[in-house]
Amino acid sequence: MSTILLSAGGTGGHLFPAEALAHELIRRGHVVHLATDDRVGRFTSTFPGEAIHTIRSATLSSKNPVKIAATLWTLWRGFREAGALVRRIRPDVVVGFGGYPTVPPLMAATRAGRPTVIHEQNAVMGRANKMLARRVDRIAVGIEQEKVEETVRSKIVVTGNPVRGPVLEAAETPYNAPGESEPFRLVVFGGSQGAQFFSDAMPKAIELLPEALRVRLVVTQQARADDEERVRAFYGEHGITAEVAPFFTDMAKRIGEAHLVVSRSGASTVSEIAVIGRPAILVPYPYALDHDQAANAARLEREGGALVVRQQDLSPERLAELVTDIATEPAKAEAMAAAAKRTGRPDAAGLLADLVEAMPRTA
Repeated sequence: MSTILLSAGGTGGHLFPAEALAHELIRRGHVVHLATDDRVGRFTSTFPGEAIHTIRSATLSSKNPVKIAATLWTLWRGFREAGALVRRIRPDVVVGFGGYPTVPPLMAATRAGRPTVIHEQNAVMGRANKMLARRVDRIAVGIEQEKVEETVRSKIVVTGNPVRGPVLEAAETPYNAPGESEPFRLVVFGGSQGAQFFSDAMPKAIELLPEALRVRLVVTQQARADDEERVRAFYGEHGITAEVAPFFTDMAKRIGEAHLVVSRSGASTVSEIAVIGRPAILVPYPYALDHDQAANAARLEREGGALVVRQQDLSPERLAELVTDIATEPAKAEAMAAAAKRTGRPDAAGLLADLVEAMPRTA
C-alpha cells in the first residue's frame, strides 16, 4: 500500500480527472490525499480519500509589479505549506492535474526527491504544467501533444483523460435517436464556471426552431447565477420543460440521457461526451490564451463525433439550424454518437494508475 498525493486546481476541469484516479487508486488499496486551493467548494462532496488539504496559491496573470509581488508571496507561502504537507504524509508519488495550485505541491515534492507525475488534460499544455514539465519525472497526457519541447517529449505517456464512475455508468446506455413524436432531450452547459454566451444564444435559437421540434424539447441548461432567473423564465413563458441551474451534480447522467449536447470544449467535457457517446455541438471558449478548447474539440470533429463552431460564427439562426438538422435526422445523430464513442478512453484512469504504480518509490 502506498500513499499518493494528488494535486489539482479547484475547478471541475482539473478535479474531475483527479477524482477518477483517486477512486481507482483506492480500489487498488492505496491511500490518497488531495491538495487543492480554496475554490474547491462544491466539488469535494464526491472526492474520496484520506484528507483534502487547502494550499495557498495564486495565478501569475498581471503585469502590475505590486500584484506580481503579492502573487509571488502567496505562492511562496503555498510552497511552505506544501513542503510541510509532503514532510508530514511522506507521499510515495505526487500527481498534479494542472492549474497554478499544483505548482507548490509539485515543487515541494521535487525538492524532497519524491517521484512526480503531471497529467495534462488539454491538447495544448497549460502554463502551470509547462512550468513543471522539466522538473517532474513523467508526463501523462489526455490528448497527444503536438507542440512540446523536445526536452520533455521523452517523458510523455498518452493515457487519455480519466473519467468518473457516473460517466462510465452513463456510457452503458446506448444512444437511440428519438422518433418524431418523442421528447428530444437537449443538454446545454459551459463547463464548471458556466457560460453567459449560451444563456444569451440558446433562447434566441430555440425561438427559431420549427414548432414541431420546439414542443418536443426537454432541456437541461447550466446558467450562471446572474442569468438563471431570466433563462428559466424564457422556458416557462414558452411552455418548454426545462431545468436551469448554475451547477448540476448529476451532469454525467443528464449527458447520458441527452439526444444532443451543446457545450464548451474543455478537456473533461470533451472526454466525457466521447466516453458516453453523444452527438455534440461544441463552441470553444474564444478567449483562452492557448486556444486549448479548439484543439480539444478538433479530434472529435475529425472523427465525425461533433460539430465545432467558433463563437463569433454561431448566430442564433446558425445554432437553430444545427440543432434542427441533428434533431430531424436520426441516422445522422446516431452516426455522430457512434463516432464520438470510438474516440472515448474509458480505461484512462486505469492506465494512469498503472503509470503511478510503476513510479520508483523513495524511503
